[in-house]
Amino acid sequence: MRIVAYCRGGFEPEAAADLRRAAARIGESVDIASTPLQGFVIATTGLTDPGAWHRAFTDAPPIFARTVFAGQGPFIIAQADSKTRADRVTPLLRAIGDTCKPPWRSVWIEYPDTNEGKALSTLARALTARIEPALRESLRPDAITRLRIFLLDGTTAYVGESDARIADWALGIPRLRMPPGAPSRSTLKLAEAFAVFLGERAGELLRPGMHAVDLGAAPGGWTWQLAQRGLHVTAVDNGPLKGSIRDDALVRHVRDDAFRFAPRRPVDWLVCDVVEQPVRIADLVGRWIGGGLARRAIFNLKLPMKKRYDEVRLCEQHIAAAMRDTPFTLALRQLYHDREEVTRYLSVATR
Repeated sequence: MRIVAYCRGGFEPEAAADLRRAAARIGESVDIASTPLQGFVIATTGLTDPGAWHRAFTDAPPIFARTVFAGQGPFIIAQADSKTRADRVTPLLRAIGDTCKPPWRSVWIEYPDTNEGKALSTLARALTARIEPALRESLRPDAITRLRIFLLDGTTAYVGESDARIADWALGIPRLRMPPGAPSRSTLKLAEAFAVFLGERAGELLRPGMHAVDLGAAPGGWTWQLAQRGLHVTAVDNGPLKGSIRDDALVRHVRDDAFRFAPRRPVDWLVCDVVEQPVRIADLVGRWIGGGLARRAIFNLKLPMKKRYDEVRLCEQHIAAAMRDTPFTLALRQLYHDREEVTRYLSVATR
């Protein structure tokens, strides 16, 4: 069996570590092949039960692997030296029949998130338009698996399935547009974090009238995202806010240092996108949540160039120490809109 994982180019070793960690949960070993900057890793394992891998990734959610599926391959779907237009549909349908079991909720035909991979987008759309009608009787809206086809190039593909009940996007890329009026593109990072970590509970956990603090707010992309949802925001930064958010009635700009500021009373949310050593940010957010200054937090950790996984684990230890005896929930992912960083969600556990 093959496990295919997409990631940001340059983070292939970290995505491979994700797969090894999941494999350890089910007592398996994996042989992983990857190339720097290719935007994906592929693991080979002797375990042939996709359901076991689905459970492994539920128990050990990947951090750097953007999206993952289990399947087989590589399958040759066209000859590289063919002089005529290749029929890729027939070999793909054959590979699907040999590898996967219907029904499926949908079909995703994907490719690497690289400049070379994006050249396959036209082919992926054309194949989707022909594969979906051919599988119409096998597609059901209540199915629990999703059919995945990964085009390695124009001649080679991997075929497999993923759990359709897990919130995900094709290529692991959320379909978010830059909202008009937002002062910076960083607003998309927080919008994606809400979608990933809160999901269908976003409306419940981000209610109008709640209070939030944005540490390192300037120029105001994260503050804008909160105010648009009706939250009262204290934007903390010595730098200026830009655009309409400067005069928003829901926003109070406080010129102060993120590491010194404390609210007069506890707030519902803390968000933080400060450029600082990861451990310092972990300690700061841990003090806020563990000390009762905020109930929930979303924050970024800017990672070093080396030993990124070790840094993530060290920050987890610091947060656990700061929370002391307070039960908490901690989740983290490298989001699509992240770069050399990971985003975390920390909250006091609901009893």
